[in-house]
Amino acid sequence: MMKARSTFLIAAVVGAFALGGCAHRPPSNAQVGTGVGAVAGGLLGNAVFGSTLGTVGGAAAGALIGNQVGQNSDYNDGRRRRR
Repeated sequence: MMKARSTFLIAAVVGAFALGGCAHRPPSNAQVGTGVGAVAGGLLGNAVFGSTLGTVGGAAAGALIGNQVGQNSDYNDGRRRRR
């Protein structure tokens, strides 16, 4: 009984997030860069340092770098459209 209730609750939360994602416009390059950078940095930090601190530190550094790269891409896309 408890397992079925947990499964239903997890499915409801995942469904709510999936529908919420459909309600917004597509993300900017900065948002995508932040997410991709965080995942890549976390994986790299874990591989290099092999600890939780390395994973979290790598994810933070990757998110910052990915955000900056995405912002530059957003800026360049906007500049190209205005010409």
